Amino acid sequence: MRDLQLPQTVTAAIEGANVPPLPQVLLRLIQLLDDESSTIDSLAAVVSQDPALSARILTAANSAAHYRSTPASDIKSCVSLLGIRMVRAMATCLVVKRLFDTDPGTVAADLTDFWHHSLLVAETSRALAAATGYPHPGEAYLAGLLHDVGQLVLISALGEQYAWLLSQTGDEDKLTELERTSLSTEHCEVGAWLADQWQLDSGLADAILFHHASAEEIATASNLPRLVWFADVLARGVRGLEPFEELATTLFGTDSSFDPGRILTRALDHVQVIATAMGITARPEPDDAPAQRTLPKVTVLAPAHAPHEADRALAERVRDMAVMHPLQQDLHELTSETELLNALRESARILFELPRMGFLLIDRESGDLSGREITGQAAIFRQTHVPRGTDAGLATRAIAEREVRSSFDDARPARESLLDRQLARAFDSEGVLAVPMVGKRRTVGVMLFALGHAADARLRRRTPWLLNFGRIGGVCVEAWQDATASRRQAEDEAAAAFRRQARRIVHEAGNPLGIIKSYLRILDQKLPENSEVRHELDVLREEIDRVAGIVRRMNEVPTATGAATSVAVNALIRELLALYGAPLFGDRGITVTSRLGEDTENAACDPDSLKQILVNLWKNAAEATPRGGRFDISVLDGVVQNGRRHVEIRIEDSGAGMPEEAILNLSFPDQAHSNADRGHGLSIVGSIAARIGCRISCRSKAGVGTTLSLLLPCIPVS
Repeated sequence: MRDLQLPQTVTAAIEGANVPPLPQVLLRLIQLLDDESSTIDSLAAVVSQDPALSARILTAANSAAHYRSTPASDIKSCVSLLGIRMVRAMATCLVVKRLFDTDPGTVAADLTDFWHHSLLVAETSRALAAATGYPHPGEAYLAGLLHDVGQLVLISALGEQYAWLLSQTGDEDKLTELERTSLSTEHCEVGAWLADQWQLDSGLADAILFHHASAEEIATASNLPRLVWFADVLARGVRGLEPFEELATTLFGTDSSFDPGRILTRALDHVQVIATAMGITARPEPDDAPAQRTLPKVTVLAPAHAPHEADRALAERVRDMAVMHPLQQDLHELTSETELLNALRESARILFELPRMGFLLIDRESGDLSGREITGQAAIFRQTHVPRGTDAGLATRAIAEREVRSSFDDARPARESLLDRQLARAFDSEGVLAVPMVGKRRTVGVMLFALGHAADARLRRRTPWLLNFGRIGGVCVEAWQDATASRRQAEDEAAAAFRRQARRIVHEAGNPLGIIKSYLRILDQKLPENSEVRHELDVLREEIDRVAGIVRRMNEVPTATGAATSVAVNALIRELLALYGAPLFGDRGITVTSRLGEDTENAACDPDSLKQILVNLWKNAAEATPRGGRFDISVLDGVVQNGRRHVEIRIEDSGAGMPEEAILNLSFPDQAHSNADRGHGLSIVGSIAARIGCRISCRSKAGVGTTLSLLLPCIPVS
């Protein structure tokens, strides 16, 4: 059903629809967000209790700004993707929206009965999934929770028109007939269309689409639509379908042994527990009363007397203050420019019903206007670069005048900017709205929104609020840019201090290393020609050269390495064992076993890098292995992986085992957080291995020991 089409008038109306959550659930979410001990699980649990909040979170998480290859299709994943700060900013906007969006002619909706029904269908769907062996009960819960979400969207999008339809009936089946006649669509299709926009599984969208099918039709559907359909008719107590036990057998097979009545009773009890915890009270119903109403109750607010101009201005100021403080506080807590801009997108969607927008920011150095570095927006923004002082239309005029500008302003230039036309085409809209982002000391950019004639008429009276929203965004972006510039300056100063210190260390360390090397040369001259010690002195001189090279690199700017050299692995390990075997292992009472062969193939890397890897790993093994333990090292050539030959170095010890943090330092050296020497040494090993193409795998168990395998690409020995 991915190609489900709605009437154009309905699609245009619901794109910016503000789906209202139940105030008690919203209050509970705000309370949790203010609690430092709250977790993603606890937040997701509250969001999952309200279809409107779930719809909000799904919309935000699956927007272009958060695009990923696999859509977020459950509430916990969505909350985790957005993060607690983003969810708090959205909740703040929803609260402000609810408090102040009560203008004459708008629709006020009592969603208590609707909420009870949606949550009951969700709980029943999950229980039915468990009873029938459906493998994804969480998916069944989400489908049940959202099965009537189309009603919420239509209330928000169509206002009085849909409120009139709701007032004509209290029965969902009759409502669908009225919707089809009046709107040429129905809330089932609107809900499924939304699920498609969120890129949820098509089976879940089908469950929303088919929940008003007939019993004969639903019997031919797949499992999930049947589960949600049956949960809905159970919750509504649909006449003419009893006994439900026989219907369950028809839908789910003769081996279905569950009791539908018992499942419904337990679900009702669970919903009541949640309602009591949230402070949501339902009207008591007599035992013989008809099924509880499941549709929202709506009231169209009566036109009010026009307020005095001063009262109106005061109300606007109070509203601005109410928005400014909590929203700006939340935005200031965000930790990246991308996160901040995403939060502004969702805030604009909630506060102004403006779903399509983009940003152009002013470069602090050049003063040019561009969206090149901003992710998650249309290609036209990434391609736009306006030099400083250029009049490019609404965007530059809004910045220059520090006022809101739109394609429908009374005073417009004689010739329309081509950039404005491009933006409108990219938005697929009639026009564009430009809101300047003014910080405390400078203007940082402009927000650009898709705008039609209807939205323009609605937003005219909200111009001061839009301007204030732009200031909030400007102040927050300015603060982020200032913090980033200060951090970079501090990093540059720290780097310069480090380089000065490194030069001193290089100078001081070079003197003793040079003296030791000169002493070894004198000692070599005094030894007989056939002395076996000469080979060991050669190895020692090579090690001194390697250490001197490491010290010198402290004072060098890293550069790309050239072509890899080659190294005879077996010979190199023999040299290192001769030099380090006794101090690392022998003196500690650790038995060393080596299985080394002839070097028929060399490793394709430089010797110094491999030495540094092995010395760090050996030191780590020696420190972890108790006296009387063992240390084994072996080399195996001719190992083929991905069609290429490799040399494998296998290291085993009988030590205490490697902690998880140390293994992470080895596998992900760029993310190493340990301050311990072992952790730092392993992160160095991981970095060098990644640079030379060495693959390291680790198997470790506490109290048993560690096995490391180093796989190096090799080249034949000529």
